Amino acid sequence: MSARALMFQGTGSDVGKSLLVAGLGRAFSRRGLTVLPFKSQNMSNNAAVTAGGGEIGRAQWLQAIACRAEPEVDMNPVLLKPQSDIGAQVVVHGARRGTTGAHEYQNLKKSLLPAVMESYQRLRRRADLLLVEGAGSPAEINLRAGDIANMGFALAAKVPVILIGDIDRGGVIAALVGTHALLPPEERALIRGFVINKFRGDISLFDDGLSAITDRTGWPSFGVLPFLPEAARLPAEDTVVLERRQSDRKGVLRIAVPMLSRIANFDDFDPLKAEPEVSLEMVPPGRPLPRAADLIILPGTKATLADLAFLRAQGWDVDIKAHVRHGGRVLGICGGYQMLGRRVADPLGVEGAPGTAEGMGLLDIETRLTGDKTVRRVAGHSLGGGHRVTGYEIHLGETDGPDCVRPLLTIAGAPEGACSPDGRIAGCYVHGLFAADGFRHAFLRRHGAVLEAAHSHGDQIDAALDAIAAAMERHLDLDGLLGATG
Repeated sequence: MSARALMFQGTGSDVGKSLLVAGLGRAFSRRGLTVLPFKSQNMSNNAAVTAGGGEIGRAQWLQAIACRAEPEVDMNPVLLKPQSDIGAQVVVHGARRGTTGAHEYQNLKKSLLPAVMESYQRLRRRADLLLVEGAGSPAEINLRAGDIANMGFALAAKVPVILIGDIDRGGVIAALVGTHALLPPEERALIRGFVINKFRGDISLFDDGLSAITDRTGWPSFGVLPFLPEAARLPAEDTVVLERRQSDRKGVLRIAVPMLSRIANFDDFDPLKAEPEVSLEMVPPGRPLPRAADLIILPGTKATLADLAFLRAQGWDVDIKAHVRHGGRVLGICGGYQMLGRRVADPLGVEGAPGTAEGMGLLDIETRLTGDKTVRRVAGHSLGGGHRVTGYEIHLGETDGPDCVRPLLTIAGAPEGACSPDGRIAGCYVHGLFAADGFRHAFLRRHGAVLEAAHSHGDQIDAALDAIAAAMERHLDLDGLLGATG
């Protein structure tokens, strides 16, 4: 028997689709239903690794956790990972298929619909309820040809749709009514109603607004969800959100992270941001790295050579070297680790034109980018403290050199990463390091933080999901949403 399904599309990006699916997944699973998330096409450099070694969008990983399900590649069959302003790596069913330009992908995506439908049907056979997330907006009529992310998928799967509007950004009535005006009749007929998201203040003040939308569209409201501060405790998917989510706490340990142009897996830093004794600053382009930082972390990137040039163009290489001269510490993760070495070579043109670039020379290592991609979950221990580490690797390239004789970690008994002779510069390929509570607490203490109380990052995420689900129970018509599945 196939599951009931309900799709959530938005009037634009960052209106709360991912959060709605996660919160509703937790709410309906608490009612005893077997709930699974699904997003046919995602575009994000924040990826997760499934138990089978495939890549999916980090948002679908979180939604699976919210549904108390094991993340799997069928939950996000097509993942696009931008490498430049006009090109992206294409991942299908968790495996890298190649790289394509934006124009070429418009011709390619229609051919991916069978793979999308295969995943959708496999999930439907195993669930009571499938919660489907759209991408961007269905009213982007310039991108409609071959659509597999919004109404193109909804029509193919015959799945009913709920439209989400974000009132916090303003113009929500125009956004919903305008979407209605731009959709053809067969697509309007799929929409069962709408949800207003991120309301601040007295919700009753928007009663007339709800009536205005319904009068002009014929769509009923399934509720108005207030602005939920708990959402800030969950991993962000887009850098648009990242720029607004800065930590302004005056912590003992000051950490700075430069926001590279192709920054990837930046939720690595969420566990650090949640620590009261840490002040973490994501530094946007155009601003120098703070001189007062105790630690600079170079994050992962989807394009190491391009972001190495970007880092230099921002003058951040000068800031980092000055930080080191004054006794500061630096940690590199994945692409950031590669940048810390003496040289990064791309002889096969994996990231673009073949070439080699001088690294920052802070670690005595060299990296050679290869066509083989490493995608795996890992487990091991930190050297010295012996704290258990779990995480995942997603990278192209092999790194070696004299500083690798001082690895940062052991993974399955093998050395991983490198450290400088004085221990102040270090790096490794493992993402998700700081979600391991014991490692994180030891790392912060070693760097000077005085932790008043240790806490579990996983428990914090779980508590946030429970709080968001409870808010949705209060403010949304969950019975009506179930009924909308038909």
